[in-house]
Amino acid sequence: MNQRTINRAIAITGIGLHSGESVDLEFHPQPINTGVVFERSDIVGCAPIPASAFLVQDTMMSSNLVFGGTRVGTVEHLLSAIAGLGVDNLLIRVSAAEIPIMDGSAAPFVGLLLQAGFCEQESPKKFLRIVRPVRVKIDDKWAELRPYDGFELNFEIDFDHPAFNKDYQHAQLRFSTHKFIEELSAARTFGFLQDIETLRKNNLALGGSMDNAIVIDETRVLNSEGLRFADEFVRHKILDALGDLYLIGYPILGRFNAYKSGHALNNLLVREILSDKNNFEIVTFDDNVTCPIEYLPLTHLTVEG
Repeated sequence: MNQRTINRAIAITGIGLHSGESVDLEFHPQPINTGVVFERSDIVGCAPIPASAFLVQDTMMSSNLVFGGTRVGTVEHLLSAIAGLGVDNLLIRVSAAEIPIMDGSAAPFVGLLLQAGFCEQESPKKFLRIVRPVRVKIDDKWAELRPYDGFELNFEIDFDHPAFNKDYQHAQLRFSTHKFIEELSAARTFGFLQDIETLRKNNLALGGSMDNAIVIDETRVLNSEGLRFADEFVRHKILDALGDLYLIGYPILGRFNAYKSGHALNNLLVREILSDKNNFEIVTFDDNVTCPIEYLPLTHLTVEG
């Protein structure tokens, strides 16, 4: 179980959710122990921005990193794809202050990374193992990580709205690359029509549309194709959480449980864990010890094109 980066550089162009303008995105291989790093290609001499929970300064609608006055926003869907595919070292160059929204899920980023291909590096993959329970709470919302042999995510939402079926407001995923790709990566973000109209009046969500989000009015989902999964709303909340949790700096060995959590609470949980070294340990797995998280072999993580 060694560290991974991509085989070759690859690029894509999309639309910024808030600006509505075109955004160029590039992925580049990186050496061992680099971690995930962002760089603004539109700013000459821009210092690299590490994917760190301590750099999250704004969690309105998304997770946004700010370092030395430079911002990279809406990082959670991309980080979810990176975490889901087991990528440890990667440079991400972006030509604007936000990662393009694509279709509102992690699936386009997964497809792009698969096209780039992956290579195993000559250094063990490092995991952060939770060794004692840590919980954070804001009002009736809470999130926690508990010791667990593997990585499992449990999430419950609570929306009193006709579009949200009460039978599909809880979901659980025992993490593996295969399950992430098949069951989670395509779950889209969602928003209410009345909120989108308010945001646009304030020059926000200018790039938002039914091409990159599930849009809900007072009674129903407006997208003509409907939902991709019966429980797509809560699956997307798990997708968000996976990206937010990867800002801890390592793949996690633990059980994540949450009720109505969002970016702010997810970030608070990561910070609380890292604030005390007694909460965790950094571990690796050699050839004689089976890793409790299932990552697909590299030969299954490469596609042509």
